[in-house]
Amino acid sequence: MPAVVHLFRATKKGLPMEELAETQVLTDQGFRGCAHARPGSKRQVLLVDFETLDSMELPPGVIRENITTTGLNVNSLKLGEQLRIGNVRLEVNMVCTPCDQLERLRPGLRRELWGRRGMLCRVLEGGQIRRGDQIERLA
Repeated sequence: MPAVVHLFRATKKGLPMEELAETQVLTDQGFRGCAHARPGSKRQVLLVDFETLDSMELPPGVIRENITTTGLNVNSLKLGEQLRIGNVRLEVNMVCTPCDQLERLRPGLRRELWGRRGMLCRVLEGGQIRRGDQIERLA
């Protein structure tokens, strides 16, 4: 079963991500205390799968994802698909397009990550998420 292996938040834009064991997720905002958590934003929660990071020799959190998953091909999720993680319900609403900041990590990384950077989600129902929580794809 797919699961959460890492949780991260950006306390301020541009600063390194802070790893969390658990976090409160706010309806229509994102992770409590995350610089990207904004009502109505399309970038409330970014999902990336560990398998993609591992294949590219990138450590979790370095491409600024909020949730690193395992056992789920995040890039194959469909727009509008819903996920339940803990008691949180997310809706996949956008492909995450690699940005120029990735070039600071490794020249050419932006191009390498095209179509593999993960999916952005909107928070339909807030709640608590913990490392190890299972991820359920909802119909």
